[in-house]
Amino acid sequence: MKKSNLTENCSLSRIVHGQMRMAGWNMTDRELLRFLEDLIGLGVTSFDHADIYGNYTCETMLGDVLALKKGLRDKIQLITKCGIKLVSDKFPGRKVKIYDYSYDHIVTSVENSLKNFRTDRIDLLLLHRPAPFFDPPEAARAFADLKKQGKVLHFGVSNFTPDQFEMLQANTSEKLVTNQVEISPYCLEHFENGNVDFFLKEEIKPMAWSPMAGGKLLNPADRKGKRVLRVLKEIADELNVFPVDKVIYAWLLKHPAGFIPVIGSGKIERVRHAAEALDIGMSLEQWYSIFIAAKGEELP
Repeated sequence: MKKSNLTENCSLSRIVHGQMRMAGWNMTDRELLRFLEDLIGLGVTSFDHADIYGNYTCETMLGDVLALKKGLRDKIQLITKCGIKLVSDKFPGRKVKIYDYSYDHIVTSVENSLKNFRTDRIDLLLLHRPAPFFDPPEAARAFADLKKQGKVLHFGVSNFTPDQFEMLQANTSEKLVTNQVEISPYCLEHFENGNVDFFLKEEIKPMAWSPMAGGKLLNPADRKGKRVLRVLKEIADELNVFPVDKVIYAWLLKHPAGFIPVIGSGKIERVRHAAEALDIGMSLEQWYSIFIAAKGEELP
């Protein structure tokens, strides 16, 4: 599997494995190790986390697995996020969920993630969500110190708009290498808010979370989902490609912005479908047929 080069010295696998739901897969450490080795065998070497995933447990779960096999850490890229403080039994004093991008919280979050993963570096740190209370120079100071100490190699954001991205970039000397946003044939938000145009203009390769739209495409409960699934099945027949989730991944992978799908399944077959979609040749008309189905109206 080819790598997706975000910068000259920052690359991710073309498909990223999302491990938000790892705590719910009910795998032993040994089973998780075999699963990770299967992922690496497919060429999927980049693993997406956040400090809050699994009620603050998923990072530690992965760290326990990495400890089982010396050298495995050097074969993968660790992505994690910080900034959200959940109301959790692990922090009983919190009354409401907040976003915290203070210097102290960013640095402390990274220190915790390093300990959880049992590693000395994070390959890519993302700010998890844009915050209404945000001091860009303070976040930038945390970035600079973490980079200088070798604790974080690269930085980016998640769910930011173009203006929010540019605001942070203007305050930090660290290049923001990606923006992880929700993109699927069901969710076209970032085609509409200027983000996709911004990615193309700035040559930023975005990570696409929830490419299956949380089940709204394969198990639709509304008219939009049913409409899109009907077109997806038609194109699957035209391409002789099954199951239909491969067509969804192919739709994302075809776009010149270089979308990097984040596949959050604990089943290796699902991830293999995404990898196999790299070889599907979808026509421009087929791509637009899916886009039009999602819009619910013809192009102007």
